[in-house]
Amino acid sequence: MELTPSRAAVMQALDAIKDPKSGQGLAMAGLVRGLSLREGRAGFMLEVAAADAGLYAPVREQAEAALRALPGVRQAQVVLTAEDTPVAPVPPPPRRATVAEDPRAALRPTPTATRPDHVKRIIAVASAKGGVGKSTVAVNLACAFARLGLSTGLMDADIYGPSVPHMMGVSGQPRLTADKRMIPAEAYGVKVTSIGLIVEPDSAMIWRGPMASSAVNQLINEVAWGSAAEPLDVLVLDLPPGTGDILLTLSQKIAIDGVVIVSTPQAIALADVRRGVAMFGKVAVPVLGVVENMAYFTDPATGAPIEIFGRGGARAMAEEIGVPFLAELPIDIALRQGGDAGAPLVAAAPESATAAAFMAVAERLRG
Repeated sequence: MELTPSRAAVMQALDAIKDPKSGQGLAMAGLVRGLSLREGRAGFMLEVAAADAGLYAPVREQAEAALRALPGVRQAQVVLTAEDTPVAPVPPPPRRATVAEDPRAALRPTPTATRPDHVKRIIAVASAKGGVGKSTVAVNLACAFARLGLSTGLMDADIYGPSVPHMMGVSGQPRLTADKRMIPAEAYGVKVTSIGLIVEPDSAMIWRGPMASSAVNQLINEVAWGSAAEPLDVLVLDLPPGTGDILLTLSQKIAIDGVVIVSTPQAIALADVRRGVAMFGKVAVPVLGVVENMAYFTDPATGAPIEIFGRGGARAMAEEIGVPFLAELPIDIALRQGGDAGAPLVAAAPESATAAAFMAVAERLRG
């Protein structure tokens, strides 16, 4: 059995490294967050103010060296995340109460928006509403691209609720290359990264927006997705629900080629489709189409479709706002079982009708 150092021993080793701001040890200064110890690996989040990110880069390297020096630690990883320091706002003059948009949301992508090294194309999967099956679509779409023979990656950008590792059946902290880039896990021909592979499985990510955005930026840009000789054909991003900081950061800093929006048929979900399309329009990310999930389920006795959430609403919405309608997906027990078991339906049962629907979407989006 592999020897793993105790948390006390790890914290003692990290306290030997001084915080350049306070002079205290890293643990005593409260800079060690989300410490993870398992299977010969050790890692944590080093959270600092955005203005101090450069100051703490050497500290990150010292911390990784200290972890590697501990008995039983074969791999060490310290993720440096930067948090903007809030500035007290100047009170405005009295006026009628309104809700204003974040002015950054009205900006087009900056000319310096880039894509990770050796990645040809990036497709995001998004939903302005949670619980519509976005991750299920992202996971199976990535597997469909891989079945088409494309070199495929899948990045779980949902910091607060990462589900991709479970759905893809991968675990364990990522290994690092010689230049400290993460080596993604692989399953079903897909390269996978997620914050869920770095922190403890049951940890709650209690981060403000800038910190979460910084972590996502590292997860996408500090990964060995491919090489000059063998680049990644397509990277699928599983975005968090809503239209908040992480989506804004990714869409303005990463050159996303297009987004697939997932919805269910009922009216409350369709209202969020409009918001999602509007958000991506503001940051000039093309909407590649809409997928209607949970459109119906088939009565096992009669074979008739039962439309418990209604049906066809997303198709009508897509036509109304002028974006392609990509697929209508049923409530499929096998689809749910595949996600729970870490065996996506497209990989586990490619002959099924639902898997064929995902393959058709992948064919349409392969470019």
